[in-house]
Amino acid sequence: MPVTTPGAPFDPIEIFRALYERASRTCVDADAMVLATVDPDGRPSARYVLLKGFDARGFVFYTNVESRKGRALAARPDAALCFYWAPLERQVRIEGRAELVSDAEADAYFETRPRESQIGAWASAQSEPLESRALLEQRAAEVRARFAGRPVPRPPFWSGYRVVPRAIEFWTRGAGRLNERERYEREGGGWVRRLLYP
Repeated sequence: MPVTTPGAPFDPIEIFRALYERASRTCVDADAMVLATVDPDGRPSARYVLLKGFDARGFVFYTNVESRKGRALAARPDAALCFYWAPLERQVRIEGRAELVSDAEADAYFETRPRESQIGAWASAQSEPLESRALLEQRAAEVRARFAGRPVPRPPFWSGYRVVPRAIEFWTRGAGRLNERERYEREGGGWVRRLLYP
């Protein structure tokens, strides 16, 4: 039986926040999440990205918008995220629509990155064929020289995405594979919670 859950303690963002804080204390790379996308031809692709922020609006990661994932999201912005925290025996799945963050948000985050990571963002034509490692290192050296003695600005092809959730599912390992699954779905102005069979 669905239960309407407009706020705490049934707010899935707050449930995620509590779990994420626990995972950050006990798990290596607690911010690593699988991002799944679908390209214009309907072919799925998944890869790990890093969670860089979340709030009631959604879950944020940053990347080259001209990369394979960026092209997929431009054509078809539906996305799914998945966290698995083995020490907690917990998994979180998020489904939603990806939208670009504002330029101000992207600029602010880019400024916090280590300088070499900023240089790498300029040097890498992410997802494109690379002739040799030496060429990548040469491109990085050219970027270092170009911005020597001054801040590295955010590349115009680099930004962030916010996955605005329409569903969030929490999985907890149970004895005998009788795992617990709680799924929250947006309906109207709030969330509806359902238990699912494992």
